[in-house]
Amino acid sequence: MAFRSRREKLRSILTGSACVHPGSVYDAISIRIAEDLGFPLGMFGGSVASLAVLGDPDVTLITLTELAEQMRRMSRAATLPVLVDADHGYGNALNVRRTVQELETAGAAGLTIEDTLLPAAFGEAKTQLISLEEGVGKMKAALDGRSDPSLVIMGRTGAASVTSIEDAIRRARAYEATGVDALFFTGIKSRAELEAIVAATRLPIVLGGAPDELNAIDYLANQRVRIALQGHAPIAAATQAVYETQKALREGTPPKNLKGLPSPDLTSRVMREADVKARSAGFLGLKK
Repeated sequence: MAFRSRREKLRSILTGSACVHPGSVYDAISIRIAEDLGFPLGMFGGSVASLAVLGDPDVTLITLTELAEQMRRMSRAATLPVLVDADHGYGNALNVRRTVQELETAGAAGLTIEDTLLPAAFGEAKTQLISLEEGVGKMKAALDGRSDPSLVIMGRTGAASVTSIEDAIRRARAYEATGVDALFFTGIKSRAELEAIVAATRLPIVLGGAPDELNAIDYLANQRVRIALQGHAPIAAATQAVYETQKALREGTPPKNLKGLPSPDLTSRVMREADVKARSAGFLGLKK
């Protein structure tokens, strides 16, 4: 399969002994930059997907079709393996199965399915979880929807910050028993909580944000954490840069006096201009 090598790279990270930080990616430009800088993996978060595609906050307004299409654009632009935050799978267990099929076709190296109740229930301001039984059903459906066995499927729970660390462990063990490839946790607040999870489970662990005491990468590696997210600063930085540039132009700054613009060399590399020129010469008879 065309995307198998990307998925095997992700699997090698999960079966290795080190912990890696992924690059936060959300479009063709960001994934190429992450790949050029040597990140071993890209993370396509649900919040950045919503910002990049809709310009909306992370309240589950984006659709599966929009998420998969954005992943497809990134797959075309670069070969960096990408782990996709597939949220709740966009519905019930049958929708989860469809989500896996669409993201697999779009070239994702792996994806996460979580047990958060999404969209938020009417009248409920606090985050809620689906039942353990429904969560297990979603994990089983995700695995059933996979046609390429190298596609990585992760069971994700936010129970540590919603209910308790004991519930997070209970859910993780149940998801582990379904056959998922890794366990993804959010809301872990201390080393003691992480170590309790490690003692109770056996699969590779992914952390979606953690306090400072959990930022020591060697410690995380020794605790079976193979991927540790660092947030989504790139899209925030890009937003600020676009704002400052537009503001300066609106206030009358001449384009030649703008600050913070990329060099022509960087722009050329991001566009893969040399490759395009070579193809133009070979296929269109144009001079390089």
